[in-house]
Amino acid sequence: MTRDVIACYARGGGLGHLTRLRAALHTLRPDGEVVIVSDSPFAARAAGGLPVVPSLDGLRPREIVVDAFPAGLKGELTRPPAGTRVTHLARSLRWDAYRPLLPADPPRFDRTFLLEPLQAGHESYLRAMSDEVVPLTLIDPPAEPLDVPGWLIVHSGPDEETRQLVSYARDMAAMEGVDPPLTLIAPRRPSGVPDEVAHRDVYPVGPPGPRVERIVTAGGFNAVRQYAPWRRIHRVLPFPRTLDDQFARAARAKGTA
Repeated sequence: MTRDVIACYARGGGLGHLTRLRAALHTLRPDGEVVIVSDSPFAARAAGGLPVVPSLDGLRPREIVVDAFPAGLKGELTRPPAGTRVTHLARSLRWDAYRPLLPADPPRFDRTFLLEPLQAGHESYLRAMSDEVVPLTLIDPPAEPLDVPGWLIVHSGPDEETRQLVSYARDMAAMEGVDPPLTLIAPRRPSGVPDEVAHRDVYPVGPPGPRVERIVTAGGFNAVRQYAPWRRIHRVLPFPRTLDDQFARAARAKGTA
């Protein structure tokens, strides 16, 4: 490929990197051909028609956009050839867990966009490694509202977490003495989800319509960001992650951190 290509590096198995990248491309509107570098099984579905490749091998991009992890998920990214512009999309990491993964010659960044508050050590590292550091508020591409009656449970997996979110919603409803219809929005319906819980495979998940009374999600970056305007009806059940602190993000969303 030619030097006009912008390679968006979003390695990882889930939908989160791809959803964030989709919003970043819509927000920044880069000038040039874009290719998505991802090994996620959801990549083709979430790429919006953009070409998807599993690695940077064979590419000669004029710019690399690195999502979330400054040197890739496992520290596999090193400084690219001279003349290659590098942009970083920075979301919060458990920096003490990620820092040992950094290679000896990690990428430097022409610009870093701060997408949410970072741990002090993480932000300090990025400021030292970036020519420019600025905040960025992501704007998602337009999507049809998702209007179903009752409560939405939104998660892309893994299955055990999806089951826990369904249980959390049902327990919450029981404690409140209500019996709302429950609709699970997920790429698949895990085994063990009660029959009375409806299931829909929808992507992208648009804004909630007027009949939605409650939204239940994990504490991932996109869920907390996208449902911020509906904080009053949004309930977050954070899950442990090796490199992401969903508990801190959930606390910030509640205004307790």
